Amino acid sequence: MITAEYIWLDGNSPAQLRSKTKVIPDVESVSIWGFDGSSTKQAEGSSSDCVLNPVLVTPDPLRGGENVLVLCEVLNTDMTPHASNTRHMCVETEDMHKEDECWFGIEQEYTLYKDGRPLGFPEEGEPAPQGQYYCGNGSENVFGRGIVEMHLAACIHVGIGISGINAEVMPGQWEFQIGPLPAPDIADHMWLARYLLERIAEGQGVAVSYEAKPVKGDWNGAGAHTNFSTKAMREEGGYAHIEKACKVLGNNIEKHLAGYGDGIEDRLTGEHETCSYKDFRWGVSDRGASIRIPWQVEKTGLGYLEDRRPNANIDPYVVSRLLIETICGE
Repeated sequence: MITAEYIWLDGNSPAQLRSKTKVIPDVESVSIWGFDGSSTKQAEGSSSDCVLNPVLVTPDPLRGGENVLVLCEVLNTDMTPHASNTRHMCVETEDMHKEDECWFGIEQEYTLYKDGRPLGFPEEGEPAPQGQYYCGNGSENVFGRGIVEMHLAACIHVGIGISGINAEVMPGQWEFQIGPLPAPDIADHMWLARYLLERIAEGQGVAVSYEAKPVKGDWNGAGAHTNFSTKAMREEGGYAHIEKACKVLGNNIEKHLAGYGDGIEDRLTGEHETCSYKDFRWGVSDRGASIRIPWQVEKTGLGYLEDRRPNANIDPYVVSRLLIETICGE
């Protein structure tokens, strides 16, 4: 017998991860299951059943052995997508534009908390101003590395498309990167990576926050910068397609901000890197812009763009869908 940890997104906004364990004979026995949607903001008590439909099965690095993690989408009992199922719309949109071969890379920032404050923050007052912590080393600059390293190893072990990690600008703040991957894989892998991070931190008595502005004042917020390209952008002459995409994004500002996570106004003030949510601009090597084009992309004339506006607490199914819709729908 093995264990299958069924994982899904609940009905909160931003969505939170839920999971429960099923004991099964073997991995071939993974199938649909159910849960009480009235306890996850996904159903009323008078009709509480919701369906868990497996979409991705991986080894479970936490329990080891032949045990598995089972990422699921939520369905109604008539097998139609539940209202909270953002994956379904993402898949539909990707299928409509499959010929564009869209790729994504998401840079997930997060903050590790213990006893109600970020790691590295003293009980009273604040630590030294930001400046020494980004990609730092040494116990006076970096906090929580053990958790971060365990998370990296776990993601690699199960085949999640993790491509890097680094300490971020604020104490206790870190980042991992997923991709490049197409949709919905980019979001599937991101949600599983978040699950593993939260479980590993839980074992250390530490909480993970994706809050957009975890500490008020002169501290960076937490984002999920999203890199995007189409096949045309990655080929010779691609720079013209990248410029066109930037212009199209500038014509759809409100649509994207509405789907870019909770707390946009708190994070995108224009005082810490990315410009204010009230403004829109794009530029080469400009981390103060809404959309950054890396310098090497301009030099080679092909590549990708970076949308710097998404918050750390995004639903990556929504963000990837919006970018495909806007850029490929023109």
